Amino acid sequence: MGMTMTQKILAAHAGMNEVKQGDLIEADLDLLLGNDITTPPAIDCFRESAFDKVFDKDKIVLVPDHFAPNKDIKSAEQCKKMREFAREQGITHYYEQGREDMGVEHVIIPENGLALPGHCIIGADSHTCTYGALGVFSTGVGSTDLACAMATGKTWFRVPGAIRVNLTGRLGKHVSGKDVILSLIGKIGVDGALYKSLEFCGEGVAALSMADRLTICNMAIECGAKNGIFPIDERTLDYVKKRVLGYAGAPSWLYPDEDAVYDQEITIDLSEVRPVVAFPHLPSNVRELGTFSKIYIDQVVVGSCTNGRIEDIRKAACVFMGRKVAEGVRAIILPGSQRVYRQALEEGLLEIFLDAGCVVSAPTCGPCLGGYMGVLAKGEKCVSTTNRNFVGRMGHKDSEVYLAGVEVAAASAVLGYIGSPDELPIV
Repeated sequence: MGMTMTQKILAAHAGMNEVKQGDLIEADLDLLLGNDITTPPAIDCFRESAFDKVFDKDKIVLVPDHFAPNKDIKSAEQCKKMREFAREQGITHYYEQGREDMGVEHVIIPENGLALPGHCIIGADSHTCTYGALGVFSTGVGSTDLACAMATGKTWFRVPGAIRVNLTGRLGKHVSGKDVILSLIGKIGVDGALYKSLEFCGEGVAALSMADRLTICNMAIECGAKNGIFPIDERTLDYVKKRVLGYAGAPSWLYPDEDAVYDQEITIDLSEVRPVVAFPHLPSNVRELGTFSKIYIDQVVVGSCTNGRIEDIRKAACVFMGRKVAEGVRAIILPGSQRVYRQALEEGLLEIFLDAGCVVSAPTCGPCLGGYMGVLAKGEKCVSTTNRNFVGRMGHKDSEVYLAGVEVAAASAVLGYIGSPDELPIV
């Protein structure tokens, strides 16, 4: 029986010739990730379990990005605990605020060349599935699993089944990977891929940028998937080679078998995907732009691990160029990393945002999880390029979050409301 890409990666890391859906395996890990929320309890568990040394100081990544720069005393203590652990253990990939290679964890790990095709990666953050864009099996785990993996370099998995998503055609103007994944989630629901691998394939893959693929895999968890994964092509290899000097190439076995078993097959014609908005309070509550009345808003957020890459920042700048944020609306721009921030500065994009009346933030998760630097008050409405819009996600339980792609979000900031396609101030 053939295997999917995910099953092949898990088999290779478990030292097995074959695995099938439902098998319980123990796999070696190439990379482990923790942040300032999830690492401190993992450190406590690590010490309570009488572990004294991490298995490999070069394979652990610690990133203070959720409440950093520190928003209060508690967050400062959390970051301090992680920082001291990194020093004690000699962790190579600890990313302090302000470093050139620092930023939001799921932006900097691909950006810094740490996630490579064929890798098996876990992270104590649900959006660790982002790296599937690079042909990686990556998934989120809890802090206890992270603690044990830091000591042993291994963890267990139940091998997931898979949904094959066939992509055809190419995206139209002002349509992005965000619209693709929101449309898919709208179609199958927030539990439509529960503990399954979303395996994207088909001739449409070649038409998607790496930013699109990273966004799509980032939100695989929002329909319950264990992970999302794309096949390796020239675009993938070009991306990796620019970040990893002397990269030798992807493993020769890294492709799905022709007789791989899928629980379901879905076809998406990219040319038919339209700009969409996910209404409160679920990412699956998706409506096509132009099918609903104006929704007046109080805030717009552009950024996060979902849409904080330089391509996203450029798209936002194109909308804001020569325009102003509407009266009564707050627009917050969050470059996904220090590197993205610097590039945006060098390209003159930050000046465009400032002229438009936007706030430009340091790279942080901040408002995405209702942490700080953009928390919503009772009754406020926000259009956000982030990945979740649950009740109270960005602040008060009576606030509302509308998820959208970068151009729709930025255009809404200019208009002061979510409008129809013919109203969007997009060239």
